[in-house]
Formats: sequence, C-alpha cells, structure tokens
Amino acid sequence: MFFSCIDKIKEVEMDMEGAKDVKKRILIGPKEGWDDSVMRLFRIEKGGYTPKHKHSWHHINYIIEGEGVLLMDGKEYPIKKDCVAYVPPNIEHQYKNSGSSDLVLICIVPKEGENL
Repeated sequence: MFFSCIDKIKEVEMDMEGAKDVKKRILIGPKEGWDDSVMRLFRIEKGGYTPKHKHSWHHINYIIEGEGVLLMDGKEYPIKKDCVAYVPPNIEHQYKNSGSSDLVLICIVPKEGENL
C-alpha cells in the first residue's frame, strides 16, 4: 500500500540532452509497490520541451493542464487538458509546451522506461 500527495513528492529537473525546462516526479513505481510500471508527473515550463527520442517501450499519457504539441512519428498533435495519448514502442516523439502556462502530464511506462 502507498499514499502520498503530489506536493510531498520530490520534483527533479530532467538533466538530459535535448530537454529544456522539464521537471519530473515519480508518483508510483516499484519502490511504492507497483512492480512492473512507473507513473510519473512531468511539468514542462512555458517554452520547454522533452527530448525528441524513441525507445523500445510504450507510454500512456494524460494531459492534466496546459497546452502544447505532441510530435509523434513525424506528425504534430495539438494537446490540452484532458487529452490522452498512447505512444507505441520505437516511435519518435516529443512534448512541447506552446501555451502561456505550465504543461503538466501523467506518463506511465514500464519500469525499464524510468531511466528517462
């Protein structure tokens, strides 16, 4: 069993090549009892973006607030609050904040995806 509130979970800067103004919180993963997946919260500041990349695992994403663009397999998808996305394995993707406030999203990946 695990319980917490987002403001009690440490937020860290994504220190990756190709990322700008992205912060992450690990909400639930193996440490909290979910052995095979990780639920993360990303906060992308105004003008920020995640790296353009691909990998061998999938993502499940839910946009909590803000506006932006999801680049997926060469196509741009406008995103906003309450949008959802499934990013299959080995598809190049990137999240960009194009709005005037933070872009906040939930990202669920298999545990091997938590090295990002």
